[in-house]
Amino acid sequence: MNRQPTPSNDQTIERPEHRPDDRPDDPLQRYRAKRNFGVTPEPDAKGGSNQRHQRHQPHQPHQPHQPHQPHQPHQPPLTFVVQKHWARSLHYDFRLELEGTLKSWAVPKGPSAEPGVKRMAVQVEDHPLAYATFEGTIPAGQYGAGEVIVWDAGTWTPLHDPQQGLRDGNLKFELHGQQLHGRWVLVRMKGQGEKQAPWLLIKEKDAPASADGHTPSHPDPHPQSHPGAATAGPVPSALPPTLAPQLATLVAAPPADAADWLYEIKFDGYRMLVRNGETGARLLTRNGHDWTAKLRPLQLAFEALRLPSGWYDGEIVVPNEAGVPDFGALQQAFDMQRTGDVVLYLFDLPYADGHDLRGLPLQARRQRLQALLAASKAPSKADTVRFSEAFEALPDSLVASACKLGLEGLIAKRRSSPYRSGRSTDWLKLKCSQRQEFVIGGYTAPQGSRTGFGALLLGVYGEQGGLQYAGDVGTGFSQQALRDIQRQLASRVQGHSPFVPSAAGTPIDGRPTWVAPTLVAEVSFAQWTRAGRIRHAVFRGLRSDKPTSDIVREKALRLAAAKASGLTRKSQSQVALDRASVSNPQRVIDARSGTTKLDLVRFYSRVGRLMMPHLKGRPVSLLRAPDGVDGPLFFQKHAETEKLPGLRQIAAAAGDSHAPMIEVAGPQGLLSAAQWGVVEFHTLNVATANIDRPDRMVFDLDPGEGVAWAQVQEAAQLVQAFLGQLGLAAFLKTSGGKGLHVVVPLKRLHGGDTVKGYSQAVVAHMAQTLPQRFVARSGPKNRVGKIFIDALRNGSGASTVCAWSARARPGMGVSVPVGWAELPALRGGDHWCLQTVHERLDIGNEPWAGYARAARGLSAAMAALGWSPPTA
Repeated sequence: MNRQPTPSNDQTIERPEHRPDDRPDDPLQRYRAKRNFGVTPEPDAKGGSNQRHQRHQPHQPHQPHQPHQPHQPHQPPLTFVVQKHWARSLHYDFRLELEGTLKSWAVPKGPSAEPGVKRMAVQVEDHPLAYATFEGTIPAGQYGAGEVIVWDAGTWTPLHDPQQGLRDGNLKFELHGQQLHGRWVLVRMKGQGEKQAPWLLIKEKDAPASADGHTPSHPDPHPQSHPGAATAGPVPSALPPTLAPQLATLVAAPPADAADWLYEIKFDGYRMLVRNGETGARLLTRNGHDWTAKLRPLQLAFEALRLPSGWYDGEIVVPNEAGVPDFGALQQAFDMQRTGDVVLYLFDLPYADGHDLRGLPLQARRQRLQALLAASKAPSKADTVRFSEAFEALPDSLVASACKLGLEGLIAKRRSSPYRSGRSTDWLKLKCSQRQEFVIGGYTAPQGSRTGFGALLLGVYGEQGGLQYAGDVGTGFSQQALRDIQRQLASRVQGHSPFVPSAAGTPIDGRPTWVAPTLVAEVSFAQWTRAGRIRHAVFRGLRSDKPTSDIVREKALRLAAAKASGLTRKSQSQVALDRASVSNPQRVIDARSGTTKLDLVRFYSRVGRLMMPHLKGRPVSLLRAPDGVDGPLFFQKHAETEKLPGLRQIAAAAGDSHAPMIEVAGPQGLLSAAQWGVVEFHTLNVATANIDRPDRMVFDLDPGEGVAWAQVQEAAQLVQAFLGQLGLAAFLKTSGGKGLHVVVPLKRLHGGDTVKGYSQAVVAHMAQTLPQRFVARSGPKNRVGKIFIDALRNGSGASTVCAWSARARPGMGVSVPVGWAELPALRGGDHWCLQTVHERLDIGNEPWAGYARAARGLSAAMAALGWSPPTA
């Protein structure tokens, strides 16, 4: 038995003062003695166990002739909960309802769903039944200070007499949760004088899991409230014609909560999705290009497996002699039209056999996929379709091993996550070296005996949309590659540089040949310089599966650092939620999503630190929905704030006879407003310190009837391109509703009338130039089939919904800052909603990192448009 050491005394987990088999008559006495309920938001359990939840459960003797029958089958279901607790050290609290309380264990590494894996579980004091639904922040200075969320919940069934099992130190049971299910056992270890009783929590082998990952015999699981966890089962569905894949986010280090993640090889190849329908298998790239004809041997091998209809997600590679994926060999296979050696590694199953599986946890989808591949009866050559195995080990050692083997890196995936198209932090990239794609903008002449070219001149698209020079690459080319690439370059030669001028210039020796920026090269390199150049670059191959518009500089997020950017779990915690008294917390404010008032308050507590940079020092208008989003809605621009902590009054603009306006002074103000019935926060285009001069322009793209989402995406790109021609930077965010918002940062050099007039001139020019796409006048009849660019957001006193604000409409969409490279993957203006925005919190405001630096005056832009303010 591999015994793990008892947690040291400096770990912040719950600690009883006595052994659990020496309990007083009141099982919750120690729970209450450790807590100040005037400060902590935890349930106080007055009068012993929680009377509101308590059930009487008489003892019944064990029946030896039925050793595996559930104990006390006539009793109401017993609940269990696993709570994730970010205290001084991260751990999981495992709790089972029994005898009117929650019997509790602290599990430092969290439960393992792998049979036979032993996890240390330290028994702690009983908790009240009300604790099963507790989520919140235990304040600093209190026992167990830190954030608590529900990680899994459901019911449990004892397999023997549970009281006797506790006394004997051998408690066997079944779990029926969203993530944990099947048979488990808690085994008490022989003590060595510890104050805490050490147990082992072990998953037992049981009946084969069903396709969705649950033991067939157990009842439906309870709802899962863990942020980021999958919440739905298989849903009957026709096979959709297209599917945008889930994408990974580059990070600098593995996530801290290792037990929540599985790790796969980051394959050095092309992402490939297979749509297996009535007409056979079609192989499509991540951008939807059909490569079936290029991969005919692979198509035949896949169809030989006779797998059910569905969407199968994976990566194609060509392994070298050592079995390691070789991107150069894959590129050569396509160049020579010899793709017989291409191997497809499958790692996900979003749709299968008439069902949408995207709502299942990743682990359940993978179990189904692995079972289908294992059961397929196909010729031996079908080994070209393989299952991508996951690895169980410490992430740091896995990354080190991957790099030593010459792999590109690893992909970390959250076990409980659903399948979501687009980029999220449920999938993370961990690379062994710096490596990414670049756009080729030119080349230099070859030197000496070299043929073809000397070096490729590389670029990435910057925050303002122009192609920024990033350096060159002159090594890593075979003779064949030099000849093949030169032929492609020759057909793209142009007379001017595609790179935008920069302060650092474009220091290129000799006379480069410029080319149209339509080719993409994958390059590895040592580092980025301060000037934005790459050093010691090595060419890896050309890519034809990614559009040049997607190529930006990849920046690795640091999930466990950077408090200022709001990326840490602590900064996402429920800010001061314990100080907010939420009246009518279970009142439903949106019937479509089931969102309650408490859900809304919790949401604003999580996004508060991300939202404050957009709110601080700026007047706001508050949209209240006291009767829910289906009831009357009204704006509140002026209010008494004495009874609303975190909100303050500010002076109105000069000449404004209205009462003082409102400002959100801190995260607590969001909670106070939400308690008051506020759903949306709208900000004006001015700062309170200079209320007469706007510091931004906003263009609201509002689609009319009959406008497809693809047209809205195209419209945003056209607006960005036109603003770029005017010398203005443009930043993008979802509206949380039907459209998109394009935001232009400004220097405070012009009055409100000038900014409003100029924005209307921009819209008028767009509508005159592209009348089939845009309209400058509102009204339903004007907007049919077109997009109204709303410049009225720039009028005096006008406002726009703030980034990270929820929207008071069915579904509760959220306005989220995004990068321009992310635009093609968005599914709508409500791509994120209150239930899914947690997947975006780790990225936070990163897409707008250059916002403040990009502010410009309007003088040059007005001259470029040929517009000037009307004279008084």
